[in-house]
Amino acid sequence: MKPSDLTLGVGLGLLAGYIDTSAFVGLFGLFTAHVTGNFVLIGSELARPSHAGVLPLKFLAIPAFAAGVVVARLMDVRCARLGDNPARPLLGMQFVLLALFTIAGLAASPLAGPEAPLVLVTGMLGAAAMGVQNAVGKLQLGRIAPTTVMTGNVTELLIDMTDLATGRATPAVKARFVKFFWPVLAFALGCVAGGMAWMAFGFWCFMPALVLLAWLVLLDWPALEAASATA
Repeated sequence: MKPSDLTLGVGLGLLAGYIDTSAFVGLFGLFTAHVTGNFVLIGSELARPSHAGVLPLKFLAIPAFAAGVVVARLMDVRCARLGDNPARPLLGMQFVLLALFTIAGLAASPLAGPEAPLVLVTGMLGAAAMGVQNAVGKLQLGRIAPTTVMTGNVTELLIDMTDLATGRATPAVKARFVKFFWPVLAFALGCVAGGMAWMAFGFWCFMPALVLLAWLVLLDWPALEAASATA
C-alpha cells in the first residue's frame, strides 16, 4: 500500500473514532459516524418509554446522515462531469459541516437536554458531516479500508491473522492485513482521545478534529491519485 493511502486510512480513521466517541459522550448517546448504531439505540429507547426524551435526537440524525450521503453523491457526480477530482470538495464539505456542528454545540452549551432545539440541530449537523465521510469512503477511497465503521475491518483482520498464524498467508493477505490494521488502530486511539477530550474541554474538543480535517483537505489530491494508480 502506498504511503499516501496509509496516511488517508490513519487520518480518516482517527478522525471518525474521535468525532463519534466525543459526540456520543456529549450528545446523549448519539452515534454520528454510523447510522446503524442509532437504529439499535432507537429500538432500545422504544423499549424503555421512560427514556423516550432522547428519541427525537436519534430519529433526526438518520435523515441528516442520509442527506449528507445524498449531497455528497450529487457533488461527486457534478465534479466527475466537470473533470474535477471530487475528493477535496467532498472533504471540504465535511469540514464546513463539522465546523457548523462545533459552532452550534458551543452555542448550545451547557446542553439543556436532548430535546432542546439547538441540541437537535447540533446532532443533525454532526450526523450529516459523518455521512459525507462515509460517502467519500465509498465513492473516492474504495482502495483503502473503511474508516468509519470498524466491524468489517476487525473481521477481516481476524481472518488474515488466522491465515498468518497458520502459515497460509499469501503476500496479498499480508498486504491486506497492513491495509486494515492501521485504520483500526487509529480509530481505536481516536475513540480514547475523543472521550477524554470531551470530558476535559466539551465542544472545544472538536478543534483538533477540524485542524486534522483541514490538513486532509489541503493534501495534494492529484498526486495522491496518481500514486495510487501506479500501486
